[in-house]
Amino acid sequence: MPILAENKRARYEYDILDTYEAGLALTGPEVKSVRAGKMKLSGAHVAVRHDAAWLIGAHIPAYPKAGRSGEVDPYRSRRLLLHRRELKHLAGKGEQKGLTFVPISAYTKGSKIKLSFALARGKKRYEKREAIKKRDIERELRRTLKG
Repeated sequence: MPILAENKRARYEYDILDTYEAGLALTGPEVKSVRAGKMKLSGAHVAVRHDAAWLIGAHIPAYPKAGRSGEVDPYRSRRLLLHRRELKHLAGKGEQKGLTFVPISAYTKGSKIKLSFALARGKKRYEKREAIKKRDIERELRRTLKG
């Protein structure tokens, strides 16, 4: 299960409440580009509307060896493949105030490309500073115990 793309800032910017997995509906050149590691999830989000879930704002550039694939918008919305009951569950969760769906990573599972996304609540600035301070204290503690 190699990770093809990762949103490293998601765990810093948000409190992760619950994680989900979905398939990605991609075109052929997009699949090759993602497998080559060219996908960027920073700034992307997941929206549930019209009985479908969509990955919005992810950047998948055109695969250079795919011929006439330069006409495709790299930032287009891509459909997430979920069961109907999962969509209804997510729609209810996503409508709560202050919660959003944030993509965490894209990876392969067998021959399929999957997206891991999370139900998250945004952190305040002071919470981010506390997390940095806690991480620095733990690092110093490990350093003193080691040497």
